[in-house]
Parts: sequence; C-alpha cells; structure tokens
Amino acid sequence: MTVLAEALKDLDEKKVYQLVEEKIKSGTSPLEIIAECNAGMVGVGELFSSGQYFLSQLIFSAEIFKNVMNMLEPLMPKSESDGSAGKVVIGTVKGDIHDIGKNIVVNLLRGSGFEVIDLGVDVPAEKFVEALRETGARVLGLSALLNFTYPEMKTVVEAVTEAGLRDKVTIIIGGAPCNEQVRQFTGADYYAEDAVAGVNICKKVYS
Repeated sequence: MTVLAEALKDLDEKKVYQLVEEKIKSGTSPLEIIAECNAGMVGVGELFSSGQYFLSQLIFSAEIFKNVMNMLEPLMPKSESDGSAGKVVIGTVKGDIHDIGKNIVVNLLRGSGFEVIDLGVDVPAEKFVEALRETGARVLGLSALLNFTYPEMKTVVEAVTEAGLRDKVTIIIGGAPCNEQVRQFTGADYYAEDAVAGVNICKKVYS
C-alpha cells in the first residue's frame, strides 16, 4: 500500500491532502491518484468489516475522498465533445445504502469519458430496468457491500431478462461480497474486484 493509501486508511485527513497536492504538483495523473485513494478506501472497508472501524469512520473516509475528488476535478481528462465513451447505468441494490465503492467507480468512469447514470442507493430492480430502457446503456453496474443483499443482484438480472434486454446489456457486479461464485449465482457477466477493474470492463464492452 502506498503512503497516500495508508494515510487515507488511517483517516489522516491533513496528510492525505498534503500528499495529493504534492502529487498534483509533480504531474502524477489524476487517475493514478484516485487508484491509490481507492486502495486506501478498500483498507477502510476491511477495517469496517472486521469491526475495527465504525460507521462514523466510514463516513469520514468518504468525506476525505470526496474532497480529494474535488481537488482533482479540474485536472480530469475531459471526454470529446462529440459524445461519451459509452453509457453506464449504476446503482447500489435494494436493501443496501452503501455508496462509497459505487461513488469511486462513478468518478473513475466519468474521468474516463463515460456518461454515467447514477441511480444512487437502495435501488429496486424495476428502476434499473427503466433506466436501461430510457438510456439505451449497454452496461449495468450493480453494487452491494452487505452480504445479505447480493441475492437482490440476482433479482435485478432476472428483471432485465424478463424485460427482454438481457442480450443487449452487459451486467457487472461489485462490492465486498462479490466473487466468481456470487457472479454465477446472480447470472451477471462479470464481477469487478475493484473500481479500476470495473472501468476496464466497461472499456472492453464499448471498444
């Protein structure tokens, strides 16, 4: 883990901002800085899962990350004016209100030129279907942090199938409980181990 990732994991707000400023001055790419912060956020998530961090610390880490994103916003590569790299519908499934991981993915996707339709948290299956119909997006990202909410991902995949959209949409799942077993259970096409992997899958779909 890099020094920046460690500082974010340790919730050392002052040090995080200082390191980000130094990296910006030295010409480090914004996406590289985000990837380091992402590793720190994963560390925070692990400490939360093991009971060493509480919800207040999870929220504080998200606040620090949000401020870092604000610092990087002006430096993010802009997509071409003739449109985006592609459309992605994303949201945290019904029953789960966590959005830290999802927000990291959203920021990375936007930074890579994608048009992102972020449905937020606690999203019911029909809302995902509706957004896919309205936007014509070819990628659907489903996020879950809580173990007991991943079956809801299967419900969403089934709803997309029933709506006749399954062969037109690539479904990616992500979040703490997701692995190859969960992917097979839900019927999704991919599971992303982290935010960067998720963005790379989206690039592959639209390439």
